[in-house]
Amino acid sequence: MNELDQYLAREAPRFEEDLCELLRIPSVSADSRHAGDVRKAAEWVAGQFKSLGFECEIAETAGHPIVLAQWLGAPGQPTALVYGHYDVQPPDPLGEWITPPFEPTRRNGNLYARGATDDKGQMLTHIKAAEAWIKTTGKLPINLKFLIEGEEEVGSENLEHFLAANKDRLKCDLVVISDTCQFGPDKPAITYGLRGISYHELRLTGPRQDLHSGTFGGSVMNPAIALSKILSSLIDDKGRVQVPGFYDDVSELSAKEKGLLAQLPFDENRYREQIGVAALAGEAGYSTLERRWSRPTFDVNGLTSGYQGEGAKTVLPARASAKFSFRLVPRQDPKKIEVALAKFLRERCPPGITMEIIHHHGAPAVAVDLEKNPFVPAAQRAIEKGFGKPPFFIREGGSIPVVSTFHTLLGVDTLLLGWGLDDDNTHSPNEKFHLADFHRGIKASAYLWQEIGATGK
Repeated sequence: MNELDQYLAREAPRFEEDLCELLRIPSVSADSRHAGDVRKAAEWVAGQFKSLGFECEIAETAGHPIVLAQWLGAPGQPTALVYGHYDVQPPDPLGEWITPPFEPTRRNGNLYARGATDDKGQMLTHIKAAEAWIKTTGKLPINLKFLIEGEEEVGSENLEHFLAANKDRLKCDLVVISDTCQFGPDKPAITYGLRGISYHELRLTGPRQDLHSGTFGGSVMNPAIALSKILSSLIDDKGRVQVPGFYDDVSELSAKEKGLLAQLPFDENRYREQIGVAALAGEAGYSTLERRWSRPTFDVNGLTSGYQGEGAKTVLPARASAKFSFRLVPRQDPKKIEVALAKFLRERCPPGITMEIIHHHGAPAVAVDLEKNPFVPAAQRAIEKGFGKPPFFIREGGSIPVVSTFHTLLGVDTLLLGWGLDDDNTHSPNEKFHLADFHRGIKASAYLWQEIGATGK
């Protein structure tokens, strides 16, 4: 065992305690009552960098601060930028947590707490990997920059402005993000593609107030019925989105990529049982993995209308609203879809209903060319050293908008190296991080810096 491995093994208990310390800070960015806790988490992260001799600052934004740190003591070597976030989702519903969300608890080899895997635990692996190099050799194999934000869970409203204003300071050869998942337990993965997103809200208003459904029903357009019809018109029985032009820029997977997906050890029955459904559904003519990773989708995310209390109340509701999203694939343009969607919805608004369309946010999909990116083989070797087996190559159905921003502003690709698992309950009660993966992630990250350094520029 070399000196680096010895350090990682010796300090493993302390690494866990450091993670627990960070997890105890309820840095819920969506809740203004926790603004002080969000700043406390930023200061905690900054303290980690300062203790290692990194240049570090807590940069103010119009919202929560951004921690920016760098170590540039390897002239001539590549520069990697690590992105992560220290803010977390609200812990609600609290009654469904087995143990309190901000009291980290070890059970069955996992660490349970809000933020354990999303993203405090995964983000911290890269800081601890840098620590291992500094403490054992006094230097890093490459130049490292860190950008750790506090608004990821609320849409990163101020991040893009910060990136544009600090473009020169953030120059790098690649970006590394660990905020995704492995393919499965003991199945490490490199995620080479992310779907984009187009998120919207539709508000319909009919009468000025709720009406008696017996007295007025049949003479007034019911906003809830109008909403139901409009939403159902957005997708057909074969899972195809009906907005004109939606599929114009969608490309089919190549035969090679289809082959890669087909070779993955995916158990469809286990997947179905894991999410608790009797049958799977989606766009006709595609496999489950293709539907999840490489096809665009439409989903209703929330519905509100009428009486929601106990028992019956016969009302004709005055208002109805829905939040819904499209997941996009490479080449689809969120702005183009936004325009086509607005026209589609307005054409279907019935008389007697006032329609308001709110376009919340959008981001294009991204995909890394596995054959042209020189850092992909370096990541393969590093992950094999950290996890003891080579990684799978997968896509991800979710969206990380900052990945496309990094590509646009900095002209670099992102390595998405997720150490989490898809049953880690991110955004849900009883969020967890498998502790073995926390430590394997630290080791893989430590060797990633070495392997990237060996590639040169």
